[in-house]
Amino acid sequence: MTAALDFLASKPGLLIGGEFAAAQDGRTFDTINPSTGQVLSTVPRAGQADVDSAVRAARAAFDPGSPWRRTSPAERGRLLHRIGDLILEHAEELATLEALDSGKVITVARSSDVVLAANMFHYMAGWATKVEGSTIPFSMSAPDEHLAYTEMEPVGVVAGIIPWNFPLVMASWKVAPALATGCAVILKPAEETPLSALRLGQLVTEAGLPPGVVNVLTGYGHEAGAALAEHPGVNKVAFTGSTEVGKRVLGAARGNLKRVTLELGGKSPNIVFDDADLDIAIPFAAQGIFFHQGQCCNAGSRLFVHRKVFDEVVAGIAEIAAGYRIGDALDEESTMGPLVSAGHLERVLGYLESGQSEGATAVTGGDRGAGPGYFLEPTILTGTTPEMKVVREEIFGPVVAAIPFDDPDELVTAANNTPYGLAAGIFTRDLAKAHRTARALQAGTVWINTYGAFDAAIPFGGFKESGWGREMGRAVLDNYLETKSVVIRLAP
Repeated sequence: MTAALDFLASKPGLLIGGEFAAAQDGRTFDTINPSTGQVLSTVPRAGQADVDSAVRAARAAFDPGSPWRRTSPAERGRLLHRIGDLILEHAEELATLEALDSGKVITVARSSDVVLAANMFHYMAGWATKVEGSTIPFSMSAPDEHLAYTEMEPVGVVAGIIPWNFPLVMASWKVAPALATGCAVILKPAEETPLSALRLGQLVTEAGLPPGVVNVLTGYGHEAGAALAEHPGVNKVAFTGSTEVGKRVLGAARGNLKRVTLELGGKSPNIVFDDADLDIAIPFAAQGIFFHQGQCCNAGSRLFVHRKVFDEVVAGIAEIAAGYRIGDALDEESTMGPLVSAGHLERVLGYLESGQSEGATAVTGGDRGAGPGYFLEPTILTGTTPEMKVVREEIFGPVVAAIPFDDPDELVTAANNTPYGLAAGIFTRDLAKAHRTARALQAGTVWINTYGAFDAAIPFGGFKESGWGREMGRAVLDNYLETKSVVIRLAP
């Protein structure tokens, strides 16, 4: 706790070109503790001038002849691994900052977020030496007439724009693969949760990266984020956030046709068949929607349960929901923290009011939690219909629509009846049924007899309006690489 408080007291600045500084126009903004509603710290509010400076620094770090471009893949891997080590060395400080800034309970921030972030840097460290091209037989001539091969080159300066729900993890998802491929990065955290990104910037500097390879800009999305997406000096935008904002990022990036990858929203179906092991299905269904107060893009927010076991499953999840201890994210006894902001709490409450006014019933929850923070009780809605907003739209809160089904074929149609396609869950003892259903679901990730299992080696991303491209795994490297084909005429 002491290290985190010392960091807050230091009033950290923007990281641009290896230096920490205030915004050029001196503007700042407050970051709020969602458990109390009180100001945590004041951070710089980056504007256009700061974006321009960060882009210049990143371009100088990336362009030919720079120390970063001369850094060997093996050395890049060593630096990435060192960042991962530093994250673990400062695990308690980072977990405390996440709890204070985002409202994630500290036990989860400590055991999940910090570990996942470090693992991403360690995993990507191994890929730095494995970015390879290939030799391709020239199909239109004799083998001795041409030699053709490909080279994989870093795309350039990357703007990584990340959300507020998993600040440290999302930063690692953007920064680690970009560095592994040799890019330079400008990281723009969400205005609600800037602290761990600023601390990560300090750790990256401590690890020994050349100045300008990683830059961190805190500020508002419509200012710093929009300026980065539009900037002609940025070669690529890697964005994680809502589908609505993702579409705006795509529009802003069209000026120089910069590369764009998008990891966006979801309205994920979680399916419990009548032959499922309910001792497994019920806890995972609860975790799938209530983890981090439901503020997860992959949250299992539409729970389809076979009618034979519907009442038992809903009752089991309601019992788990009633057992959550809602409280300050720093309290070791808390098992559910606050929503991230007052505005977001009001948004989720608006969905609850809409659902109930349209005929849905709250089996449990539905009310604000006690205390000065932005708390909300975990909620199960039944009696919903496909037309309701609570079924169609991403709520991003601890609210699940429980929907009974009878016909498995109709179930798949209902599960796919959404513009999103990020994730899905299946619970059944029948392996053939599990495989058939997984293949039929339009989702980038399908979990079977589990939910929300992540690993740095496994690609993650969405179908349809849930995004473009993949995070993590070997697949993420494609986001940050350009393929160059070289053809040589050998014949005289």
